[in-house]
Amino acid sequence: MTVRDGTPESLRGYGCLRGEDYVLQEVQQPRRVVISVVRCHNGDIPTVSVKTSGPVPKDTIRDVMAAMCTVQVTAPISVGDILVPNVCNLGVDVVATRGVASC
Repeated sequence: MTVRDGTPESLRGYGCLRGEDYVLQEVQQPRRVVISVVRCHNGDIPTVSVKTSGPVPKDTIRDVMAAMCTVQVTAPISVGDILVPNVCNLGVDVVATRGVASC
């Protein structure tokens, strides 16, 4: 692939249109799913693992992580619970990926 001024000029080697779309997005606006933990009170473990419900622009990851640092939840927590709706106004939620029982 040849890129000039952030725009691909030639692209080859992809096997399908999804591959082409992925490469274009990766060059123009890379996105990532953010995975972390948040504090959990009254739980059988002190933290609950979380992730964003979808990818966020790569340049907003620090903001998303900063928002997650301020979150404190109380057990019980179930897998899939939305802990931070619409984090940083990006249109994705922070959801629990592990359940935490009350102690």
